[in-house]
Amino acid sequence: MNILCIGNSFSQDATRYLHQISDEELYVRNLYIGGCSLETHWNNIVEANEIYEYQKNGRMRSMTSINKALTKKKWDYITIQQVSHDSGMPHTYEPFLTNILNYIREKCPKTEIVFHRTWAYDDNSTHGGFVNYDNDRKKMFDAITQTTNHFAEAHNLRIIPNGEAIEMARELSEFQGELNINRDGFHLSLDYGRYLAGLTMFGFFTGKDATLVTYEPEETDPQINKKLKEIAKKLTFKEQV
Repeated sequence: MNILCIGNSFSQDATRYLHQISDEELYVRNLYIGGCSLETHWNNIVEANEIYEYQKNGRMRSMTSINKALTKKKWDYITIQQVSHDSGMPHTYEPFLTNILNYIREKCPKTEIVFHRTWAYDDNSTHGGFVNYDNDRKKMFDAITQTTNHFAEAHNLRIIPNGEAIEMARELSEFQGELNINRDGFHLSLDYGRYLAGLTMFGFFTGKDATLVTYEPEETDPQINKKLKEIAKKLTFKEQV
């Protein structure tokens, strides 16, 4: 299964452990520009700018453009997402989302495009874009959910529920103290946060039970990992009838 993510640092977080989690079942590449919005992605398509890191496991392998990346593989799935601080701001999506979707569908007519729903910032985040939501995590989460639901329905896109996964993890007792699912108030922690996002993507794309995943990042607590796997399972796994 071949997956291309058109994103930024949030898709970098989500794909860091995806190869290991899937035991190399998934071939995943991430197109990375930090803080890249839908508007910038579209402008880069128009100009064929070769300014994206073509990443595996969050690390650059080469530089490329969206235009060239679309032809590197027969992609089964392509993910798209809005930049985090604009994810709950409906006026920032169009016409760029429609333009991007039309371009991808023309170039890759057999590929399913899915929307990567990202997470709200941490309560204590100092990110400048947090003011868009009155520095309120719950308000940001609700805005992202409503906005992405609207555009996903309008464009017939399925949603990867990483926003919900991170929000559920924040309610775990383990993340109520010094341990945090974020590392800087908005990016995911290098261990548990990235692991949960990868588990959720794994369950979404494969339909498999995330609690059966054997890979775990080094120096992580198996009991915490078990809870993260259960969150991913709850959001992505459906029993076969």
